[in-house]
Amino acid sequence: MITFSCCLIALIVGYFTYGKFVERVFGVDPARVTPAFTKQDGVDYMPLPTWKIFMIQFLNIAGLGPIFGAIMGAKFGVASFLWIVLGSIFAGATHDCLSGMLSLRYDGESLPELIGRYLGYNFKQFMRGFTVILMILVGAVFVAGPAGLLAKLTPEYLDATFWIVVVFIYYILATLLPVDKIIGKIYPLFAIALLFMAVGILVMLFINRPPLPEITDGLGNMHPEGLPVFPIMFVSIACGAISGFHATQSPLMARCMKSEKYARPVFYGAMITEGIVALIWAAAATYFFHNNGMEENNAAVVVDSITKEWLGTVGGVLAILGVIAAPITSGDTAFRSARLIVADFLHMGQKTVAKRLMICIPMFIIAMGILLYSQKDKDGFDMIWRYFAWSNQTLAVFTLWALTVYLVQAKKLYVITLIPALFMTAVCSTYIFVAPEGFGFSSGISRLLGLLVTLIVCGIFLGWKRRKI
Repeated sequence: MITFSCCLIALIVGYFTYGKFVERVFGVDPARVTPAFTKQDGVDYMPLPTWKIFMIQFLNIAGLGPIFGAIMGAKFGVASFLWIVLGSIFAGATHDCLSGMLSLRYDGESLPELIGRYLGYNFKQFMRGFTVILMILVGAVFVAGPAGLLAKLTPEYLDATFWIVVVFIYYILATLLPVDKIIGKIYPLFAIALLFMAVGILVMLFINRPPLPEITDGLGNMHPEGLPVFPIMFVSIACGAISGFHATQSPLMARCMKSEKYARPVFYGAMITEGIVALIWAAAATYFFHNNGMEENNAAVVVDSITKEWLGTVGGVLAILGVIAAPITSGDTAFRSARLIVADFLHMGQKTVAKRLMICIPMFIIAMGILLYSQKDKDGFDMIWRYFAWSNQTLAVFTLWALTVYLVQAKKLYVITLIPALFMTAVCSTYIFVAPEGFGFSSGISRLLGLLVTLIVCGIFLGWKRRKI
């Protein structure tokens, strides 16, 4: 429990120290008028209370990743604890905070437009398509998990298919209606459920004091199938450490923020909170695997077992509802982000429902097709999830490089994003070389090729920087 406790403290301290440092590097201007006022439209742009924005941002980014990803990542041992802490403080929260602040400066601009500002027109065009596809994948994969859990909690005739339809109807409403009508009202309640779950598990961890891996035991790979820590663990634990999806959600809240001084609490703070949730679940999963063996690969089973054992029937149901709420609330804002990205690209105003429907209907048809495929093929969901996980981290790479270019051009301390950008470039390139859905090369060859790709990208950056100076 010593390593776990130190990691928990480090995350909290990181918010108050490194988070403030990142804020200072960017240069927050509290007197600057935000787009919530300058572009107020009553649909997407409107000032909201800061506490509500934090809750919405936290739920937007806290999908299945910090829970299911942390559970699967826990199989690698104490290395998972360290990645959650270091990744959250120095990579994920920095990535979320700076991208959110940039969006705030540029009238709530969506992520592809921001990336295009600093990586060029061709990158912007590519990122428009890439990001919309990722958002649709998020919406699809974040339906199946909650629908399955809801089916377990309800009578048998309310099966997973029924709940898929219900969730999709909710998605349509949440995507089309003004941000304060559904999202602004129910997200705080969902956030309370999710935080209750995390706090409940945390309290039981300290009461039960289960044997957890300590850093003094070494960083050896404990995965039963021998999957390599690098890069598999760094992709498995995505949202709990760094996630490109987060930067697509920040513009939603940048359009509702009353002042730049709230950027660190909302953007950096929400990621640190998510890191704490991921750390708690990684520790709880370690306890589960210790007592039940390492064969279980269904994270939902682990969640169900832990919550019922530690929180009782009522607490277990509330905790499960928190797990259900997290992915659903990420899925609906994923579609909302996709709508706004397409609207920005087409320069199409979103005040009328008809214009929103023109964008949304094709997206929902594609998402339903993906979902039907995942239900038809027994391995379909796993395949879609793996593509989502890699695409998600690759998006973080593009965002980090765009932020690095911005910091260079603004003559600010660019190393705070350069190091995470290089590391995540190595992770994502190595993963696509080693993964079965990629090239399927051996671990050794994949690492060499990943290193080569990273060195080439680094060389391109240094050459650009030399010309720029």
